[in-house]
Amino acid sequence: MNFKAKEIAQMLGGIIEGDETVSVNTISKIEEGKPGSISFLANPKYTQFIYSTKASIVIVDKDFQPESPVSTTLIRVESAYVAFASLLDFYNNAKKEKKGISSLAFVSETATVGKDVYIGEFAYVGEHVQIGDNAKIYPQAFVDLNSKIGKSTTIFSGVKIYPDCEIGNDCILHSGVVIGGDGFGFAPQEDKNYKKIAQIGNVIIEDDVEIGANTTIDRATLGSTIIRKGVKLDNLIQIAHNVEIGENTVIASQTGISGSTKIGKNCMIAGQVGIIGHIIIGDNVKISAQSGISTSVKDGIILFGSPAFEASKYRKAYVHFRNLEKIVARIDRLEALAKRD
Repeated sequence: MNFKAKEIAQMLGGIIEGDETVSVNTISKIEEGKPGSISFLANPKYTQFIYSTKASIVIVDKDFQPESPVSTTLIRVESAYVAFASLLDFYNNAKKEKKGISSLAFVSETATVGKDVYIGEFAYVGEHVQIGDNAKIYPQAFVDLNSKIGKSTTIFSGVKIYPDCEIGNDCILHSGVVIGGDGFGFAPQEDKNYKKIAQIGNVIIEDDVEIGANTTIDRATLGSTIIRKGVKLDNLIQIAHNVEIGENTVIASQTGISGSTKIGKNCMIAGQVGIIGHIIIGDNVKISAQSGISTSVKDGIILFGSPAFEASKYRKAYVHFRNLEKIVARIDRLEALAKRD
């Protein structure tokens, strides 16, 4: 796709300084710019490259003042970083623009498929599945019985969606995601064996949720495991049965959340956090990497450590942790003196 500077400026609400007819067909870093590409300058550390870049167009802040002549066409905007992010989004969506149902896909006769949907090769769409307008189901994805896929949602290759699950509008599920596998429910028996407890609930994912590759979300034993609107999940996360995650919470890779735990909205949970089951974590909570959460947490708390406790207390205690050997030696000396007295 080719776009002229004039078209891009109109899209971004920017002002052109240079040749408005120059066209671009790709995006580049400013230090690696080449003819036919567009880049941006937002970080002052990269200002030097504005004078040598071969990029045909560079997006800059409206108040940028070059100290030497610039050969590239500039587009001045309120925020170069925000404008370039918008451009990346447009470019990414344009690349992924796909429509039509492959003759090699299986779509049940009982499925309901909306307008302008894409279903790729060897994808499976089961009985009574509902797929909203503009949804994209990439090759080798699997959507089982009675599940629902919302409008403009993207299901990448290799995603597995078990029966009765609901995915909202404008969601993105990356490759390897499993939605609705059985929760880890087993009842111990007198003979030391375990009896499997049927998991007959489902998973509900609300609008504007993004789920990273190979993350798994288990179906509820009864009721629903719920991922609220705007949640962002990294790769390799495990979410157990009957968990609920509040709006706009973000969770980093390798975190595990045990069954029936409720997490509030606007929380930030770092990587490799372990969270015990049947507790409540409040709104606006921040949990540092590798923390272990074993009790309920009030709103707005920042946690460190395993088992985790409040950040300010952790920092004070950590000073003593590092000096523990010296402290023990000092106590030993004091005890020895006390015995001599």
